[in-house]
Amino acid sequence: MEEKQKNAEAAENTAEATENEKKTQKKTDTKALKAELAAATAELEAKKNELAELSDKYLRMMAEYDNFRKRSAKERDGIYGDAVCDTIGDILSVVDNLERAAIYSDAEKVAEGLSLTAKSVHTLFEKLGIEQTASVGDTFDPNLHNAVMHIEDEEHKEGEILEVFQKGYRRGDKIIRYAMVKVAN
Repeated sequence: MEEKQKNAEAAENTAEATENEKKTQKKTDTKALKAELAAATAELEAKKNELAELSDKYLRMMAEYDNFRKRSAKERDGIYGDAVCDTIGDILSVVDNLERAAIYSDAEKVAEGLSLTAKSVHTLFEKLGIEQTASVGDTFDPNLHNAVMHIEDEEHKEGEILEVFQKGYRRGDKIIRYAMVKVAN
């Protein structure tokens, strides 16, 4: 019986040891889970901070872009307005010359005033980069000229401009007005 009692005590000790091991294992598992939870919580907080920072950067960038767009539109409008004012300022000198010519009743003075005014217009066109596209003797180019008359004449080359009814003008590659011309052959 003593042996049975020893076995029972041994079994009881073993059960207690197993129970203690289970408790120790649970404590270890709990500590590990708590540490894992703390690490996950810290990582979540870091990601939240990163997201908030990126969101803030994005909002600032969008605000900057919106300001840039508004500033560019304002500058573009200002440039156009300045160009119009500069051009009108140059045209005003032509208007002044016409008004001076209108004062005179003497035909010679009026003709002289109109001649000077035409000269100032051509000077203004030159300053603005506007050039004439047709003169008598040039070769007809449908990209620059509008032929409103055509005559057969053996004395002139084919496609030669004989007469300019309305002058044409261009600025660089842009046609402002096509010239109306009479063309031979």
